Amino acid sequence: MADVDFKREWTNCDMLVVMGPTASGKTAFAVKIARWVRSMGRECHIISADSRQVYRGMDIGTGKDIAEYGEIPYHLIDIAEAGEKYDLFRYKKDFQKAYSDLKKKNIFPILCGGSGLYIEAVCKDYDLKEVAPDPELRKELEQKSLEELVSMLTDLKARHRTIPHNNTDFDTKKRVIRAIEIELAYDKIPQREESFKGPQNVHYIALNPDRERRNQRIDTRLEQRLESGMVEEVKALLDRGIKPEDLIYYGLEYKFLTQYITGEISYDYMKEHLAIAIHQFAKRQMTWLRGMERRGIKIEWIKTE
Repeated sequence: MADVDFKREWTNCDMLVVMGPTASGKTAFAVKIARWVRSMGRECHIISADSRQVYRGMDIGTGKDIAEYGEIPYHLIDIAEAGEKYDLFRYKKDFQKAYSDLKKKNIFPILCGGSGLYIEAVCKDYDLKEVAPDPELRKELEQKSLEELVSMLTDLKARHRTIPHNNTDFDTKKRVIRAIEIELAYDKIPQREESFKGPQNVHYIALNPDRERRNQRIDTRLEQRLESGMVEEVKALLDRGIKPEDLIYYGLEYKFLTQYITGEISYDYMKEHLAIAIHQFAKRQMTWLRGMERRGIKIEWIKTE
């Protein structure tokens, strides 16, 4: 990554956000800024905004790259067990605690990640509700096709005008059913009563590599991860007793590698179609960021190699 052109306005706020599509170098960029902040005499930590890096034991597939942080402290990584269904509601509560603790100590926070939904939810303080599983509803919805479920979810979202749906909700029936479950409970749960005061003044940075370079980085990184033991990582998770369908739920690397390990698809098919899926995911991430702008969030775009 090229040298960072540091700007004072990046720290003249309650929190700096570093966003971007997968393989755009967000962590390295955020770490450079954190070191710059510390060089000026102010402590700085990074809060992760990644929906899968919360899971312990899911390291290579989620691209944690812990070594990149070096001496910079980080938060909200490795806070849940693989196999759990960590969700946006839990993330928002965990973020609130991490953010509050840092502000009490006058530590400057950088929120860094590619989960646009998570970033928008905590920065705009969306009203989220905790919804328990409904076995009867799930059984009923299982009878519907994925297309029917997606249509149902889209209608519910429009009716409630809640957070825009995350397109990864459409990866599997389980994800769509869970999202519908939450929406159907929307009117039954009382409004929250919270004393949390989140960031009022947020500066947003989005890394923007050109599409060809982005895809090259994705392909190179996939090769590196496969060579570094990503298949073995997924095998180890399965050997620990995590059900294949629970790993498939996490999508992308864990979906395709689980299908390969269980014999559903060949290695070549896995590799080819996983690369395509990651390219499509990066495109959806960029679409989400553009949507944030349409929803009134001012973003400083930074062209990267």
